[in-house]
Amino acid sequence: MNTETGESRPRPRWKQWLIQALDLTSQSREDLLEDLQRVNEKNLLPDETVGMLQGVLEFGALQVRDIMVPRSQINFIDQRDGFSRILQTIAETERSRYPVMDEEHDHLAGILLAKDLLKYMGHEDTFSLDAIIRPALIVPESQRLSRLLAEFRHTHNHMAVVIDEYSRVSGLVTFEDVLEQIVGDIEDEYDEEELTSVNIAAQGDNLYLVQALTPVAEINAVLGTRFSLDEFDTIAGIIMDEMGKIPREGEEVVLTGWLFKILRSDNRRISLLEVSPYIENSYQEQTAAL
Repeated sequence: MNTETGESRPRPRWKQWLIQALDLTSQSREDLLEDLQRVNEKNLLPDETVGMLQGVLEFGALQVRDIMVPRSQINFIDQRDGFSRILQTIAETERSRYPVMDEEHDHLAGILLAKDLLKYMGHEDTFSLDAIIRPALIVPESQRLSRLLAEFRHTHNHMAVVIDEYSRVSGLVTFEDVLEQIVGDIEDEYDEEELTSVNIAAQGDNLYLVQALTPVAEINAVLGTRFSLDEFDTIAGIIMDEMGKIPREGEEVVLTGWLFKILRSDNRRISLLEVSPYIENSYQEQTAAL
């Protein structure tokens, strides 16, 4: 309320819409997500606002296992490695934090911050890995992201090592990974830029990597398809309309004789596709195995 005039300030547009359109006492989370999707389609709110609201609603249902980097993709530091070998690993992988494991990769010694190596530059003979290893934040696969976010804030850690029910390291998750579930992708100067110069990149005989925002006309020209140019501007719009939702990574759909597989997506959009000719028997076998 404006204390000088005694009049209430007008509500922001998004708050007014929520009050008028959503029955928060009776609708399910799925219903709210569908409502927000319709809001996005009608451009009632900015894309960023809708995306964050969708992210918050999805966030409460996610567990660490849903977003963690699996063990097979982790860049470990061997506890036996010397200074030069560790520098080589960092140069090759360009990370800021590394889990340190023993020889058999069974025991987690802690976390190495790349910046902690700076004090040994020019004094490599005094290097001691054990002296700079930091304690690791360890979380179970089943932990809710809301609780993990609270732990990150409380402990000031930016990385957690994930363990399975047998207390074995099964993956890792970062503070950035958690935030991206709400705000979408957070890119920095070290992120790889994939397919920035082309929308459609041939990967072999009739196999393509396709940016989801590729214009429909370009898809038609390369693949020989005849998608309508009237309803949607991009292939992403056609795929989401066909599936009736924002598909998750790994989901597939067949359109006009082509199989579109989602390689990268989040709760707001799809961004990267794998496209190949549709082979009926192979597709049915894969679907049955899921």
